[in-house]
Amino acid sequence: MTAIRGDATPAQQNAPAGPGSAATDVAAAEKFLRAFHDAHPEAGELDPRLAEVRAEIARTGTYRHTPEELAYGARVALRDSGWCTSGVPWRRLLVRDLRGLRNATTVAKECFEHLRLATNAGRIQPLISVFAPDTPHEPGPRIWNEQVVRYAGYAGPGGEVLGDARYVGFTAAAQRLGWRPPKTRGRFDHLPLVVETAHEGPRTFTVPRDLVQEVPLEHPDLPWFYKLGLRWHSVPLVSNMRLLIGGITYPAAPFNTWFVGTEIGTRALADEMAYGFIREVADRIGLDTTSERTLWRDRAIVEINRAVLYSFDSARVTITDHHSETLHRLAWLRTAPEEGTERPAFVAGGEADRRARKGAPACFPLVARTATARATGEPG
Repeated sequence: MTAIRGDATPAQQNAPAGPGSAATDVAAAEKFLRAFHDAHPEAGELDPRLAEVRAEIARTGTYRHTPEELAYGARVALRDSGWCTSGVPWRRLLVRDLRGLRNATTVAKECFEHLRLATNAGRIQPLISVFAPDTPHEPGPRIWNEQVVRYAGYAGPGGEVLGDARYVGFTAAAQRLGWRPPKTRGRFDHLPLVVETAHEGPRTFTVPRDLVQEVPLEHPDLPWFYKLGLRWHSVPLVSNMRLLIGGITYPAAPFNTWFVGTEIGTRALADEMAYGFIREVADRIGLDTTSERTLWRDRAIVEINRAVLYSFDSARVTITDHHSETLHRLAWLRTAPEEGTERPAFVAGGEADRRARKGAPACFPLVARTATARATGEPG
């Protein structure tokens, strides 16, 4: 799934991002609250809530969303982000309010619980888990991983890669943080979850193997396909995008819908910058790979994507195809809000993208952690 609205607007880019940042923008808060009350007249009178929020911002530099405001903002953000796949009833999305959690261990534990709930025996349940926000006084936790379940990539001495080449840098960074890969390395080794907080720094957590449902891939017409040993995890739990609602930034708000088949087949398994199985599949089919004009890549990609959809359907795991998704996205584009309207949004950042692929840079400097440790009596 590729986000259509992946970049922040100028106003969103200036949203509070940690200690010492500006107070929450009152205008952004008011605009969101007006939209919420328009959508939910049962929430009561708007003016008293506006007065309450203005006073809270004046007193503390920020404000706290009610559970109903949080749920509305998260659902609208997912609906308008371009990540809401066809068939997802966004108004009924389950929003897990975990704003009281700031420590890495509890964040990781709840990410794993999210994965369990979302898997739902293959009938994928769309969920959003929202952890502590950034405030002018304390930053919220960050998750480095692009998705909670990703596969390791190991670089060999000759430049060859075992596993997912997109995550060679992240794999090496995780090892520097103390993660140890399996003794016998494979193409589908699960990377650890990396959670960083200002007071703890980055920490690694092994994703429980029994929570990761994977689908072995076979082809409806090519009996040899299953011998390739390919598989993929069933839940795309996106974990490194910021959730912006009414001037407040939630830096850790993992969410999932379900996979579009081409995200697995085209962008992961076929792409030579990821797994690069396209040429092996083409050779086994017997395609002429001596010239690009034979369109051997196109033909091989079609068969890989057929295998993905067939295997997920056979395993009764929810998935959608790219043609259905294109029609859904076109319908969404006709009604999508204009850019710059500062509506709730999921936003990807340049540094977050680099962390997801390279494992750097860290979110918080060591000096900040040391100062916090001295204040709390914890090791720095």
